[in-house]
Amino acid sequence: MSKNILVIHGPNLNLLGKREPKIYGKCTLEDINGALKKEAKKLGASLRIFQANLEGEIVNIIQEQSEEWADAIVINPAAYTHTSVAIRDCLAAVRIPAVEVHISNVFGREEFRHKSFIAPVAAGGVYGFGKESYILGLQAALYTLKNGKK
Repeated sequence: MSKNILVIHGPNLNLLGKREPKIYGKCTLEDINGALKKEAKKLGASLRIFQANLEGEIVNIIQEQSEEWADAIVINPAAYTHTSVAIRDCLAAVRIPAVEVHISNVFGREEFRHKSFIAPVAAGGVYGFGKESYILGLQAALYTLKNGKK
């Protein structure tokens, strides 16, 4: 079974550690990526990790990587969760499972964050557990591959 997992961090996640630490904590993107790499190695998975602030870049990454390499996606679309039909449509089109992750509990925040365009086309989601949301998301992506869930 292939275990190639594409990880995508959306806009402003490159500012983690500095950005609103009461909401996102002091963990940096590098900390999250390091933890993901360690967990992937333990689970026998390969990762490719990207961060993009532009919606079109995220769409391009999903299209290119899903066609040539990725078996599943772990994605934190960040603010695009609530606005991007383009990312939603792309995830629906590529036909590999995606797991939506968020550091904070988006449903415990502002009302506009309660709607996800991504959730209906994702295999599942993890939110509210800080950097552990990513680790749980990686485990969930591998679970979906093992169990044939889209």
